[in-house]
Amino acid sequence: MEFEIRAVEPAVLDQLRKTDDAGREPRVIVDEEGGAPLRCCLRRSAPGETIMLVSYAPLRRWAAETGADPGPYEELGPVFVHAEPCDGPEPGYPEAMGGPRRVMRAYRPDGSILDGHLLDDGRSADASAASALLGELFDDPGVAVVHMRAVEFGCFMFEARRA
Repeated sequence: MEFEIRAVEPAVLDQLRKTDDAGREPRVIVDEEGGAPLRCCLRRSAPGETIMLVSYAPLRRWAAETGADPGPYEELGPVFVHAEPCDGPEPGYPEAMGGPRRVMRAYRPDGSILDGHLLDDGRSADASAASALLGELFDDPGVAVVHMRAVEFGCFMFEARRA
């Protein structure tokens, strides 16, 4: 099954840079060390880059597009984005969003959760293994969207949809 990896959409980023999904003004940070996972371009920040920390509700945004109702599955969490618009992600699986422990959550078209897979053996950092798992999830016709999240902090990393 073909799927598309998606970063946070540019129009949504424009909104989040003003007021985040929690109704707050974003925090502007100069990332002295670098390494923050940026959800606007699906890469890690470089030392000295100016970034923002915002609250983001990915299922709420997806539901607004599709008419789904995620109900209690809607989550709000912290994500880092560039403080200014960037070029967005490169095509393909974003290896920079991998890590030692990630979870893929599959959602039905109505917004309810269908499946979840813990990637805790290096598969989340391995593009081919993680892509294969995404393909397996999308082999189920009941899967509409898949979110990758960090286990430790619970934060959203990226979204995958059917191509």
